[in-house]
Amino acid sequence: MDRRENQSSEGETARILVEFLEVAINSIVFLKGVYPSGAFERRRYMNVVVQRARHPQLRDYIHSTVSTLLPFIQKGLVERVAVIFFNADCIPVERFVFKLVVNQSYGSKLEEADLEFSLRSFLIKLSVSESLTKVLPHDCRWEIIAYFRSLPQASMSKDAELWTPTDTRQWQQPPILIPIKSMSSEPLCLQLYLEHPSSSEPKP
Repeated sequence: MDRRENQSSEGETARILVEFLEVAINSIVFLKGVYPSGAFERRRYMNVVVQRARHPQLRDYIHSTVSTLLPFIQKGLVERVAVIFFNADCIPVERFVFKLVVNQSYGSKLEEADLEFSLRSFLIKLSVSESLTKVLPHDCRWEIIAYFRSLPQASMSKDAELWTPTDTRQWQQPPILIPIKSMSSEPLCLQLYLEHPSSSEPKP
């Protein structure tokens, strides 16, 4: 496979992953009940029934935020993408974390059907994971955060300017990790897990 074909494979993997993340984040926000159920509509994605935000501002926030990650995922700069729910003091209550590795040197043709089959299992597992999660406070808010292996340069892409440091406070103690689903294959390795504050976490 020549370099152009390899880049095409990387680009397709990143595109499918970004599309999946958008659907998964919609599912997470619906699962947590932050908004009335009427704010979402049932759709089908990868032959799985999922929930998508109906409100234009909510839908556009998720879509535009995740879409701007595409060039950075293609370059292997993104380590984790998290949906963080936090209280009125900006202290995280719960995190849904996607940890990802896209093989930059993958030299074979991408089997899109195999990749989609693996990602579909994440959506199915997410839909039945409510029992693993915490009850959120009534005044909670949420945001999407990306953790970069190295900071992207503004000159590299206009999308780099859209990502700014978060004001959300960090936990002082290592969190409790609850695995939800993982896959390890070529060209993508992906883990989805929950993070909850440790019982020894200092109270505000």
